[in-house]
Amino acid sequence: MSLFTYKYYDTPEGQDIYKKVFVTTKYATLAGLAGATFDVLMFSHPKGIVNTTGRYMFYVGPLVGMAAAFTVTANVAQNIRGKNDGVNYFLGGAAAGTILSAWTRSLTIALPAACVLGAAALVKKAAVDEGWVIMPTLPTNATKTIQSVRHDWTMVKDIDSLKTWTTGSK
Repeated sequence: MSLFTYKYYDTPEGQDIYKKVFVTTKYATLAGLAGATFDVLMFSHPKGIVNTTGRYMFYVGPLVGMAAAFTVTANVAQNIRGKNDGVNYFLGGAAAGTILSAWTRSLTIALPAACVLGAAALVKKAAVDEGWVIMPTLPTNATKTIQSVRHDWTMVKDIDSLKTWTTGSK
């Protein structure tokens, strides 16, 4: 299986940790790039390539670290404990919370961030185990594509009897 087509839950917990770290950090990198682009364009307006790169690294670096810390902690806890339960995910979320508090340089949010991210990880674990759908997929015919102009997206069709205009030349 290719590394680029691998999904996090393709293998059981505790196996293929490097592939799982790649998957989670890939999504964290994309989220960090989006957030950093928003910051650079809307708020910070850095001057020069070095400052712009610094702003991107300010967002991407900690998010990638949080994703890697979650993945490694949850999977290593699975291997050490030998149980596949929510405690592993809570520990992973707590590890990500400590990185979040280091990123914000605030010791006062260390415990709340660890608890909140641990609880979010518990919800994710319960969703995976019980088959909950957190982010439903849209039906393919509901999205607009380059071919959308060929479809009639109106709510009501035109009534020909109400058209009172003519098309032009006499």
